[in-house]
Order: sequence, then structure tokens, then C-alpha cells
Amino acid sequence: MHSPMSMVYITRKERFNAAHRLYRPEYSDEKNLRIFGKCSNPNWHGHNYTLLVTVKGDVSDETGFVVNLKELSRIINVKVIVPLDHRNINLEVPFMKGKLASTENLAISIWNELEAGVESLGAKLHCIRVEETENNRAEYFGK
Repeated sequence: MHSPMSMVYITRKERFNAAHRLYRPEYSDEKNLRIFGKCSNPNWHGHNYTLLVTVKGDVSDETGFVVNLKELSRIINVKVIVPLDHRNINLEVPFMKGKLASTENLAISIWNELEAGVESLGAKLHCIRVEETENNRAEYFGK
């Protein structure tokens, strides 16, 4: 039997491919280029993203799990991967509507999409990590 202090963190990795453009429509192309660089390309650009979803909770005496990873993966896929994969984040992803399509904003929005589903599994979200490139990533730990 586990003690009440058996908090464990477990991470599920998923992947998706998506296009986006970093820009503000009220700025000129020159100003967008100055602020956002080549990521403001008017013809978009894409990434092979890696998403890491870390949840935390007590280990179940019955299953030995914090959460069933198959169920966690299902929630991530339904709520996040299907809406994002092979899409234009600026134009086609409902939970990003009206938001600048930065990795930071994407991480926050993914958290908001997953929080209730993770809680329905009896765990809490700990961290959303979005890796845009080998060198660039954002982590969000909630409010």
C-alpha cells in the first residue's frame, strides 16, 4: 500500500506537424520581419513539433498507475493532436483563434484544452512542453 506522499510525475510524448506565421496584421511586412524574423514569412512555414504532457498524482494501489497512459494519449489526441496535425495554426485550429501562434501561446492553449480531461482521469496537469525545433521549446506549468 502506498503512502499519501506517493506523488509521481509521468510524461506522455506525442508529435504533430503544423504550419504557422508569427505576425501582427496591424504591422507592416517590414515591421513583422524586424520583430519576428523569417517566422513572419507571409507564405507560412512549418515545424515537426514534439509535445510532452506531464501529469502528477498519487500511484493507485489497484493499478500501480498515476493515470492509464492509453487513456491520457486518447485525450491528448482527441483534444490537441487531431485539431493541430497537418493544419495551419493561424487559420485552422479553433483553440488558437485570435491568438498569436507562438510556441508560448500554443503551450498555454494546449494546457487549457487538456486540463479537464486530465482531471477526469484522477490526475493534475504539471507541465506542457512544446518543442518547436531542436533548439526552441516552451514549457507551461499553469497559472
